[in-house]
Amino acid sequence: MQTRLKGIFTPNLVPLNAQGEINEGELRRYVDWLIEKGVHGLYPNGSTGEFTRFTAEERRRILGIIADQTRGRVPILAGAAEANVRETIKACEHYHELGVRAVAIVAPFYYKLSPAAVYAYFKEIGDNSPVDVTLYNIPMFASPIDVPTVQRLSEECERIVAIKDSSGDLPHMIRMIQAVRPNRPEFSFLTGWDAALMPMLLVGCDGGTNATSGVVPELTRQLYDLTQSLQVDKARQLQYDLVKLFDLLIYSAEFPEGFRTAVDLRGFQMGRGRQPLSDEQRTDLVSLSRELQCLLASHGYTDEPIGGCPIDGGSSESPDSEELTQIVSHVVAELKRRGIG
Repeated sequence: MQTRLKGIFTPNLVPLNAQGEINEGELRRYVDWLIEKGVHGLYPNGSTGEFTRFTAEERRRILGIIADQTRGRVPILAGAAEANVRETIKACEHYHELGVRAVAIVAPFYYKLSPAAVYAYFKEIGDNSPVDVTLYNIPMFASPIDVPTVQRLSEECERIVAIKDSSGDLPHMIRMIQAVRPNRPEFSFLTGWDAALMPMLLVGCDGGTNATSGVVPELTRQLYDLTQSLQVDKARQLQYDLVKLFDLLIYSAEFPEGFRTAVDLRGFQMGRGRQPLSDEQRTDLVSLSRELQCLLASHGYTDEPIGGCPIDGGSSESPDSEELTQIVSHVVAELKRRGIG
């Protein structure tokens, strides 16, 4: 039996060259850096990896490059969502040949489906996939996967071994864990919601697929370790820092351009994304880059920009639990308004 999926899986961004094509050399360098910084696994072809902006052939090439460069050092959770169930199963078969640990599959998107249809979709995949399957619940973009559906699939399909949930709904996560764990104790629960990583871990999640880990893998790994060892005070402060970074990355640019800009500051040439940007948006990214550089510099991850950074006039003390709740609630509400996960 395979071990349970756990830890921080980084949703890989894909560096592009000046022609907008996959920059293989930079992608390989980025993979090495993430592993060296301590992430537990890699998660290519997810939302942060802009999987819908690449062709099926390109998605397979991205996985091929990452699997080759990783060489089994960490497990790979491969995004395998295609436009229909037949193509998705073909992707599962191909990624199985590449040696990935599991695949992550989003519920059908574009068409709004009933819970019965969502169940039937994943049942077909679970019965025919040669590789373990992680359900991917992201209701902002696709048909939601409700608790009874997760429970039923976990009990009927041995190949379905985990769920990655990006709803940010803590009670929903608790309900899923309560419904599934009694009969499938090895079933894994991953959160895709960076702003609530610590509380999600504390209620029983096994880890996360967190976009900020592609920018500050050191911080997310430390937050995971501290939370798992119940060093709550230290973990809480890191969660506050992560919310601040997440807030800046999400609010100040189209997703995931803020993340691409931040990874540039960590020393990589990510290139311009495939989504065209207006002149105003490009100007905003220049301003965001300076803010991000100051924030990253405050943690020692990069140098301050030329001219330095403004002095923070706020208190250095940690916010209390009520303030944290307000921060997380604000992030959740804003992301749902923007349709971002």
